[in-house]
Amino acid sequence: MKRTRIAAAVAALGLATAGYLAGTHSSLSLPGAHAAAAATTTAPVVVSTAVAPSSPATAAALPDIAGIVQQYGPAVVNITTSGTRKVAADEEDPSAEDPFFQFYRGLPFPFRAPQRGAVPVQGQGSGFIVSADGLVLTNAHVVRDATEVTVKLTDRREFRAKVLGSDPATDVAVLKIDAKDLPTVRLGDPSRTRVGEWVAAIGSPFGFENTVTAGIVSAKGRSLPGDSAVPFLQTDVAVNPGNSGGPLFNLAGEVVGINAQIFSRSGGYQGLSFAIPIDVALRVKDQIVATGRATHARLGVASQSMNQDLATSFGLSKPDGALVSEVVPGSAAERAGLKAGDVVLKFNGKPVGGAGELAALVGQSRPGDRAELEVWRRGTRLSMGATLGEAPRADAREPRGGRG
Repeated sequence: MKRTRIAAAVAALGLATAGYLAGTHSSLSLPGAHAAAAATTTAPVVVSTAVAPSSPATAAALPDIAGIVQQYGPAVVNITTSGTRKVAADEEDPSAEDPFFQFYRGLPFPFRAPQRGAVPVQGQGSGFIVSADGLVLTNAHVVRDATEVTVKLTDRREFRAKVLGSDPATDVAVLKIDAKDLPTVRLGDPSRTRVGEWVAAIGSPFGFENTVTAGIVSAKGRSLPGDSAVPFLQTDVAVNPGNSGGPLFNLAGEVVGINAQIFSRSGGYQGLSFAIPIDVALRVKDQIVATGRATHARLGVASQSMNQDLATSFGLSKPDGALVSEVVPGSAAERAGLKAGDVVLKFNGKPVGGAGELAALVGQSRPGDRAELEVWRRGTRLSMGATLGEAPRADAREPRGGRG
């Protein structure tokens, strides 16, 4: 079970997840420091206005989140997990020379520091029900290494959950509980989400179940270290440890994302939170339900984003595209004719703003898909096709993005 966590980077900004593990924290440094439409009748959009009587300012429209919470809050669940985590044989025991632990040596855990081997861990997170027969979406890091997963509904019913599958590459997991006629959320289209629009999160920060927070979409298509397959939605919604896996709603009451990570110096919310777009999660969910696992495509290049100096030297008017620095031998890229020094400008007709966008577009494709590339090579635009390969299975280690 992956320890649900959130922590500050040491001496640098860090990415951390909105998961929660009682009594545990971890940290991360970035590279270089380094490293959710129209309203429906069931969930109307209600807007209230408030202007001071003496104020000449125009009325400010404020969202009413209460209807969304009342209608779809019952479909948001609390997830608790238990399991064990292996401690490497060569991992240093921090209590070995610490006088604080001298009186506890020889006593059973938790009265002493855990020794080498398997140690028990417990965690908490959030999730939401997407089918009335018990399918639940959450983050992969919430259930990582879990031997027991319990899903608790707002009506206090609890169910033992089966993990149908999880995908570390996108941080999406699918659970199944044995129940019928459950409340479900409505799913939206993240591509229609606009920067600046209001959104709301429901989850269990620090174990406080069904907590509601709200804010706006700050940006779209964000690429984070270690999460190149996901074009994150960035928001300023308050997300904290325990929110991991919970839904991000738009004002139509539709889920547009899964809350997954925050950007923090302190280990707590500091105004930057990130959600996995729901369309990305649904593609993973469909694969897991069908086959028990998710696969992702691979082009086979290492690339970097352009800057103005590079763009000028390559004869480009704008610093757009992904500069290919390496082509993997035998890969789809090599077979298509890509070379180091090429700049990928479009992928299947979609503009590529940088290396992260290219990686996300490839990661959202499936092995065997045909990709049409527009490439800039020595002052000439070229078109080439590539039949995408399959990316290696993401390992179960802690991703650099700092999930928890």
